[in-house]
Amino acid sequence: MPLKIILLVEDNPDDEALTLRALKKNNIRNEVVVARDGVEALDFLFATGAYADRDIRIMPQVILLDLKLPRVDGLEVLRRLRADDRTKCLPVVILTSSSEEVDIIKSYHLGANSYVRKPVDFEQFMEAVRHLGLYWLILNENPSLL
Repeated sequence: MPLKIILLVEDNPDDEALTLRALKKNNIRNEVVVARDGVEALDFLFATGAYADRDIRIMPQVILLDLKLPRVDGLEVLRRLRADDRTKCLPVVILTSSSEEVDIIKSYHLGANSYVRKPVDFEQFMEAVRHLGLYWLILNENPSLL
């Protein structure tokens, strides 16, 4: 069975810890790679920079992408993913605290598969992560990218 990696792109340490805790509490045991800014996310996905020796054939099953990131924001990360044949079909879930209509519209316009606003309440957040895991890691069929 191929690896089902989750790429979590999150710069806020509290939100990162909350997401990892919610995944663990929902028994989602997939390997989670954390990128703390847009540059690190792009380096991981395209096997450049610190990830130059990574096997680029192993892509995440799903990307959980925050929008408000340092260096390269989430919308630019999404734009670059969709512009490259190697990554244009990867499922991307925008997982952000932004409820701005313009962010929602831009995200879908650039090819986001889903837009989830982070609930403030941990129980609600845990339930949202459970649904994300069930759908994107179990039910969803990704096309072969090899």
